[in-house]
Amino acid sequence: MDPMLIEFPEEFTTERLVIRMPKPGDGKVVYDAIKASINEFKPWLPFAQKEQFEQDVELNIRSAHISFLKRKDLRLLVFLKETGEFIASSGLHRIDWDVPKFEIGYWIDSRFSGKGYMTEAVKGIVDFAFGVLNARRVEIRCDEKNSKSRAIPEKLGFTLEAILKNDDLSPDTNELRNTCIYAKIV
Repeated sequence: MDPMLIEFPEEFTTERLVIRMPKPGDGKVVYDAIKASINEFKPWLPFAQKEQFEQDVELNIRSAHISFLKRKDLRLLVFLKETGEFIASSGLHRIDWDVPKFEIGYWIDSRFSGKGYMTEAVKGIVDFAFGVLNARRVEIRCDEKNSKSRAIPEKLGFTLEAILKNDDLSPDTNELRNTCIYAKIV
């Protein structure tokens, strides 16, 4: 079946969160979150190495919206259910619809970190992947030194399948880094 014909909700909720596809106009809130968190992002995220502009973030959101509709990449934005505030970006990436399998990536606005929101969002996305998209495998890959990112799959019962040595370069210093591969399967 052509992935573009796969029907599924564009939004779902968890106890405290609304998780949905990106929409045109979301660029402003995403830009504000990136701007507030840029120093925390620099050691881990390549996009944080260059100055961010609101217009570029909006273009990125619109591109993500199109990719979502085409089922090529399922970026998801995370909002607080109670206030509607944008707090995080996540999604299902590197999709193989034949298996089906997905990789979850995520970042959180540092003003909202430490409250369990990202763990809750990732759990909701994992449940969505297995329960709605019939995933057979969900992966989370992260830098071995990123303890906050590693804590999420560990809390959610993912298995550490491998640590790839000298697999990547840190975005801020170009230091060789190891990549942890966590997975959950059905």
